[in-house]
Amino acid sequence: MPKITPFLWFDTQAEQAADFYISVFPQSQKGRVTYYNHAFPDRDGTVMTVHFQLFGQEFTALNGGPGFAFTPAISLFVHCESQQEVDRVWDKLTEGGKPGRCGWLEDKFGVTWQVVPNELFTLLANKDPAKAQRVTESMLTMQKLDVNVLKQAAEQAD
Repeated sequence: MPKITPFLWFDTQAEQAADFYISVFPQSQKGRVTYYNHAFPDRDGTVMTVHFQLFGQEFTALNGGPGFAFTPAISLFVHCESQQEVDRVWDKLTEGGKPGRCGWLEDKFGVTWQVVPNELFTLLANKDPAKAQRVTESMLTMQKLDVNVLKQAAEQAD
């Protein structure tokens, strides 16, 4: 078991969120589900926690009530191998959610994600600062990141 597990507080949608995330990411699975008992009479018999894995990373989702909400101050970062993966993950996670800038989005449960092609970091680390600058400027105009547009920005003539 990993030493650190992200613990996500939902109002009442922990199981729906876990099932949704498992449907988005391959190599994912649902684990143990726990239920509230008589110690919580208003919630007795309802789902308390859902344990799940996304790409082997453990998560726990809690139905903790309306006391807390997610903010973009913390996000889940998705490393994508290709534009096709960016497109697929972005499209699924924005269903019922809200796209943001520079690959950020908020899903229908209020969780913030960053969907990023791995190639972005190579482009941003270009030894030619003008190329890196153009990539950055291009990225700042996007919601969903488009690696081909970013590459074109890097290769534009000065």
